[in-house]
Amino acid sequence: MPTEQAHLEPLDETPPVRLRTNGQAEGEELDMTPMVDVTFLLLIFFMVTAAFSLQKSIEVPPPDRSESAAQARTIEEVEQDDDYVIIRIDRDSTIWVEDSEATSEQDLLVKLREARAGLPGSTMGPSSLLVLADGDCRHETVVMVLDAGNAVGMENVRLATADEGTF
Repeated sequence: MPTEQAHLEPLDETPPVRLRTNGQAEGEELDMTPMVDVTFLLLIFFMVTAAFSLQKSIEVPPPDRSESAAQARTIEEVEQDDDYVIIRIDRDSTIWVEDSEATSEQDLLVKLREARAGLPGSTMGPSSLLVLADGDCRHETVVMVLDAGNAVGMENVRLATADEGTF
């Protein structure tokens, strides 16, 4: 059997194929538009679903300037008035209802209700609240005391602040 050698010749004259190792075709760039779209969608999602806390505000009327200094009552005079429940807040934000310490918000409410009920045998207890707060106490504590006074039905609330040792 005659041996014929197979001689392979290219069918047409095309250049050989070059393979790229980085997976990109020549001149092709990465499109960033989908990534930017997803980022903005996530941003909008978190902004919409974020829990925004309700900001409380307390309207405090300005002092009445028509009342002269001679007619104004001092803190000592108000403390002697039986129509006031006195709450002191010291520098460490410790709350004192009359002369007993309130250790929690629930304890504060109980003590205020007891003080609001008045003395045994009296028909009506104090209807006004005087909050004497140290100038360095936490604002959160003052707001909690004012909210508690409102919750037990105090009709008139006065707030006084001073430096340590004044009360």
